[in-house]
Amino acid sequence: MTASWYGEKFHGRPTSSGERFDMHGLTAAHKTLVFGTKLRVTNPDTGRSVDVVVNDRGPFIPGRDLDLSYGAAEVIGLAEKGVGRVKVNYLGRDMRYVKRIAYQPSLPVDSPVPVTIQIGSFEDKSRAFRLKKGLDIKYSDVYVTRVRINGKMFFRVKVGNYNSRDAAYQTAEKLADEGYDTLITVRK
Repeated sequence: MTASWYGEKFHGRPTSSGERFDMHGLTAAHKTLVFGTKLRVTNPDTGRSVDVVVNDRGPFIPGRDLDLSYGAAEVIGLAEKGVGRVKVNYLGRDMRYVKRIAYQPSLPVDSPVPVTIQIGSFEDKSRAFRLKKGLDIKYSDVYVTRVRINGKMFFRVKVGNYNSRDAAYQTAEKLADEGYDTLITVRK
């Protein structure tokens, strides 16, 4: 597996899981592993290992499989090199990352109107499109809508178009298990 690292540019910004990125922490980004996946990453060149938790999506550069936080890359001696081959072992999952499924308060149980699953709402357009990019890897029909509330523009990331809340629930359940906040809401 090919790993790289990311750091200062994203330090303090929210990750796809909603946590703030700490470039000195021991975390990683992966395109499809569920949030909370625990991995032991070993650099075969140095023989050093580090345990990390997946809390973000990426890397989005072709040929790279795992993005380590700068702190994790430093532990295994990959920080100076930037990119390198690593060995990865699965250690389990931190179940605190599993989320619950919420429903729009006014959505009736037997709603006959089309519904969708909202994953996030951001004032920062780039954050919304970064989350969309991560979701596009695994899900179809991911889109961003805009809504103005109290004079502020929000960008909402949504998945799917379903004929009932029960139909949306199956996808929402997968998304929640992966660590995404979900809200089943009317599709507008």
